[in-house]
Amino acid sequence: MTHRSGFVNILGNPNVGKSTIMNALVGEKLSIITPKVQTTRHRIMGIVNGEDYQIVYSDTPGILNPKYKLQETMMGFVNTALVDADLILYVTDIQDKSEEESGYLRKIIDSKTLVIVAINKIDLSNQEELEKTVEKWHKIFPDSDIIPLSALRNFNLDILFRSVLEKLPEGEPYFPKDQLTDKFERFFASEIIREKILLNYQKEIPYSVEIEIESFKDEGHIINIRALIHVARDSQKGIIIGHKGQMLKKTGTEARKDMEDFFGKKVFLELYVKVSKEWREKPQMLKKFGYQ
Repeated sequence: MTHRSGFVNILGNPNVGKSTIMNALVGEKLSIITPKVQTTRHRIMGIVNGEDYQIVYSDTPGILNPKYKLQETMMGFVNTALVDADLILYVTDIQDKSEEESGYLRKIIDSKTLVIVAINKIDLSNQEELEKTVEKWHKIFPDSDIIPLSALRNFNLDILFRSVLEKLPEGEPYFPKDQLTDKFERFFASEIIREKILLNYQKEIPYSVEIEIESFKDEGHIINIRALIHVARDSQKGIIIGHKGQMLKKTGTEARKDMEDFFGKKVFLELYVKVSKEWREKPQMLKKFGYQ
């Protein structure tokens, strides 16, 4: 029996649904999802195994023009994903303006890597608009499958999966067949906390925050987690904590509940806030947080 195996790297502009698509394809919530841009900061692998295949998906940050060093490292993950892909899954949506990122589309075309274009959020369009969008992408990637879908409504994901599978090269699996991701439990704990901050706070606050898991102790019946919320300025510390600590308590409660669902056991979570001035610009801090 022929075995297929390969790296399918998911690229696209911010907020087109890359993380939602990967979570749906993998069958687990590995990437956090919020309506805010730049929700995904890291490159996250999700591994799908079958008897005769292994698909290694990589979710990546949205394509952007970096304004500070953190964003430069985020784009570094995107650039690496462009280089080491067996197949690029380029995700767009019905309202995405490809012209805005035409320079990066040119990089994808020049890479000579196989491409599948997924047009997400088609539930927000009509037939005429969809046909024009499909035609536009056929002109950009004339040799690629163009697949309209709705990840939110689970529409056409089966067609996308079959298209990915038939384009994978033959080869042995890269990872053990029971492995789901390349990330550790600490990473997912930190991402769940960051997701709640993205959802609960406005403006610049979520983008000035990084989570550090100081301790993660699995004691069998319960996981004890101590986490630091790093902020970039003194004024942000009070906003994160909120009046009488209410905002921090709300964030912690929501994060703990999601962690218990994710890890399948009770979680005791302690949250603290620390000012780490301008951490987004400091290579040493970025390295500490896993960005280099």
